[in-house]
Amino acid sequence: MILNILYIVVGIILVVWGADKLTGGASDLASRMGVPQIIIGLTIVAIGTSMPEFSVSLLSALNGSAGLAVGNVVGSNIFNTLLIVGAAAAVAPMEIQKSTVRKDMPWTILASVFLIALGADGEISRLDAVVLIAALCAFMVITLQTARKGMKAAKNNNNETTPHASADGADNSAPSENAPKKSTPVWLSIGFVIIGLACLIFGSQLFVNAATSVAKTLHVSDAVIGLTIVAGGTSLPELATSVVAALKGRSGIAIGNVIGSNIMNILLILGVTGTITPLSMQGITPIDLATMGGSILILWLFTFTKYRVERWEGWALLALFAAYMAWLLANI
Repeated sequence: MILNILYIVVGIILVVWGADKLTGGASDLASRMGVPQIIIGLTIVAIGTSMPEFSVSLLSALNGSAGLAVGNVVGSNIFNTLLIVGAAAAVAPMEIQKSTVRKDMPWTILASVFLIALGADGEISRLDAVVLIAALCAFMVITLQTARKGMKAAKNNNNETTPHASADGADNSAPSENAPKKSTPVWLSIGFVIIGLACLIFGSQLFVNAATSVAKTLHVSDAVIGLTIVAGGTSLPELATSVVAALKGRSGIAIGNVIGSNIMNILLILGVTGTITPLSMQGITPIDLATMGGSILILWLFTFTKYRVERWEGWALLALFAAYMAWLLANI
């Protein structure tokens, strides 16, 4: 048991570190190829933050632990919405952009509804997985189109307000903030991608095997382990990122990180994993799914009118998370 717990800790460290290096290396390579930073953020970085959940869920499903795979996704979304947003808002009230509340959160709610509806028969079939991937494609297309429109609008505004040279020929414009920065060598970026991928694969395998062994030793289902230990471990990057962002007054990053991760967890992870192998919903109860869907709905209602999550609302989310964890432990 002690050795398996050690393997779980080491696996989490490898997965989190590997995801960070893989994302960083891929972002550097994309920048070199001229891909705009906004596109990199909406694709590579967004997917990169979900790589721990993706690698763990995929290997769990391939190893025959579908309950662990689905439990990881459902549990991670609950951790993200109740624990991470709750903790960040309890630290400092969170200001949220209108576009996040009006456009992004409804996508998270829709993704949750898809999972609940498609899994009602007790399985995420390959056809169900294709539906999730189609929804992911629609989300990415709409998001990228919105980003491009925003870039064009910003460019037009900059052109209209660009200072002209003075009469004596001097340029009065401020120094550019986008001056070239020292870039990472190509060989190092490629190395980060390879090393990060290797750590993700090895760390996930170590993590899944150890978590499965712990579940068997404690005589609990893979789903419960996925909803608790695995979900908590793979959500650590989002927790650290969001709390630090909230402390620095960057609440937009904190909430955007959570919303994006929730969408990717369902549409990308279960979509790709379910396409490879059908996923059983065994061990995932209506309470688990209701908590997942209800938590994001509550967060959306908190923010719908004032675009802000107050401290008391953060504590309310934390109280709901504690109640859910108590229910899980009571029903093991």
